[in-house]
Amino acid sequence: MKSTAFLATALFAYSFSLWAQIDNAGSFPKEFRRWAHVKSVLVGPQSAAFSTEGGIHHIYANDKALEGYESGKFPDGSIIVYDLLETKEIAGNTIEGSTRRVDVMVKQSEHNSATGGWQFMSFPGGNQAEGKLTAERQAMCSGCHAKRKDHDFVFSEFRK
Repeated sequence: MKSTAFLATALFAYSFSLWAQIDNAGSFPKEFRRWAHVKSVLVGPQSAAFSTEGGIHHIYANDKALEGYESGKFPDGSIIVYDLLETKEIAGNTIEGSTRRVDVMVKQSEHNSATGGWQFMSFPGGNQAEGKLTAERQAMCSGCHAKRKDHDFVFSEFRK
C-alpha cells in the first residue's frame, strides 16, 4: 500500500497554460503553483522511500493535463508538476520547508514516442536552470511510469 501511494505521487508532466508557457524542452513552468492542485501527499520517515521522497508532495496540472485526468488520456501540451518540499516541525505542526526538487512531465507525442509521449525533467532545489535529465535518467523515469500505461503513464489520480 505504501509503495502504491508513493508511486501514485511520483508523477510529472508539462504543457502550455494561460499562466506559463514552456517555450522549449527543459523549461521550468514558473507559474505552476497557480495551476489546478491535483493532490498532496506527506511521505514520512516510516516510508521506505523517505531518503529520496521524504517531505510534502504537491501535484499540479495545467488545463490540458486536467483534460487527461478526466478522460484518462492526456493530450499533447499536458504538463504535470511534482513539487517536493522538505518539512519542518514547529510547535507540533508539520509545515513546508525548502524545495527539495520540482519534477515535471510534458506530453509531446511527436518528440517522445518511446516514452508514451512524455518528457521528464527534474529541477533540484527548484533551480530553474537545471532541469534537463540524462538519457539514463529519462529511461529510468519512463520505465517506472510504464507501470501506469493504463492511465497514459501518469501515476496520480485527481483528488476526489
